[in-house]
Amino acid sequence: MSDLLTRNEYQAIADTLVYPRAAFIDGKYQAGHGETLASINPATGETIAEIAACNADDVDFAVQKAKEAFEQGHWAKMHPTERKGVLVRLSKLMTRNRRELAVLESLESGKPIADCETIDIPESIHTILWHAEAVDKIYDQTGPSGDGAISMIVREPIGVVGAVLPWNFPLLMLAWKIGPALAAGCSVIVKPAEQTSMTALRVAELAAEAGLPRGVLQVLPGDGPSVGEPIGMHPDIDMVSFTGSTETGRRFLRYAADSNLKKVVLECGGKNPAVVLEDAENLDHVADNVVNAAFWNMGENCSANSRLIVHKDVKAPLMERILARVRDWKTGDPLDPSNSLGALIDAEHCSKVASFLTGEALIGGAMDGPYCPPTIYEVSRDDSRAIDEIFGPVLSVIEVASMDEAIEVANDTDYGLAASVFTANARKALRAARDIRAGTVTVNCYGEGDISTPFGGYKQSGFGGRDNGIHAHDQYTELKTIWIDLNDPKDGDNVA
Repeated sequence: MSDLLTRNEYQAIADTLVYPRAAFIDGKYQAGHGETLASINPATGETIAEIAACNADDVDFAVQKAKEAFEQGHWAKMHPTERKGVLVRLSKLMTRNRRELAVLESLESGKPIADCETIDIPESIHTILWHAEAVDKIYDQTGPSGDGAISMIVREPIGVVGAVLPWNFPLLMLAWKIGPALAAGCSVIVKPAEQTSMTALRVAELAAEAGLPRGVLQVLPGDGPSVGEPIGMHPDIDMVSFTGSTETGRRFLRYAADSNLKKVVLECGGKNPAVVLEDAENLDHVADNVVNAAFWNMGENCSANSRLIVHKDVKAPLMERILARVRDWKTGDPLDPSNSLGALIDAEHCSKVASFLTGEALIGGAMDGPYCPPTIYEVSRDDSRAIDEIFGPVLSVIEVASMDEAIEVANDTDYGLAASVFTANARKALRAARDIRAGTVTVNCYGEGDISTPFGGYKQSGFGGRDNGIHAHDQYTELKTIWIDLNDPKDGDNVA
């Protein structure tokens, strides 16, 4: 925290920022042909900037330029080491401008500036750099084809990629998509969320400065019907990587089916459990993790542990510790680094979260303008707060009497993105980790792994692939088999 500035210093940076106000297409900013898109500060309701939004015509033009860039091969056929060099320069430029990016992110999304400075921006830079360093270390393969042939299995970039981003982690999700896609040699068209366009636009500008060829990375602000649907339906886009709601994810599957059967990778919602068994050790540690898992980023996190499934024998002492810690989580002005929670993204989302704030809460339970303090309810497993993805700082506590019941409740959801298990017994830990139907299960901690481990979900939380790690490159590459016959044709020529 020592490197953080004061609230007034962050405001001074905000006052001097030059905001991106147009789409980034074919290597430069240019006005889109859609309606103007207002970027709103969630904390104040004030307009930060009016951005020239895009429409289907802009999508057509961007796809044309992306396809031309791909077919010309200035990026796609560049040696992996050279692509690495460009992406390393991009990571350095992002590092040089990290404070600007952090303030932009906080202003647009309502995220606490401390999180932007210490988590989101550093992790975004690390993601770009990790994939840059990985790209010239991913080897092709040979197959067991016998003495008469050689078979080679090679990776080739899939082509033009549409990357559709959420508003809860604007810059980090951008990095999750463009890091492996650009490293693989693809051309990428990014549609940021309507609420949070500016960091993506700024990174595209930095990428051009780093040496990325024109048309390889383009950012098209706009709403779903104007930009998202045309991307999903476009016949010259080869795949779409989407992070967002399950409902919108379904639309992209339909778009693919109704157009060119493009590859679709979905990372969608979650209703993730934190399972605390009766033998869990160090309840202070457990409480720290439960509170962080439920309330970090205002609960606007698809992998948030929004259900605490706790054994009756440890429930009382654990809840005492959780409630004590929640009182230290301050909610307020996102630019004040002392606040742990900032503003919810917009009025519509505030209304959605508020609809779940009914009945007597253990703590919290009432909105204060765009702010929702950490809120905890004791509920039954069939309560709507234990079923629906709230996407806000609301924790539902469900009491169970056994490990079997805990696993049953944990799996009683349409989602399967992430989960946490707390126990001192290694056998129970592994059994629970295997039995919970989720893409990531952490034991005695909360998290998503790190950049080296794949991230994605089961059931309605995901489809088609994984983000992060080497496995992320599978989204953006096609496998090609090359079979070479080594037999000499002369051996069979018996013509006199």
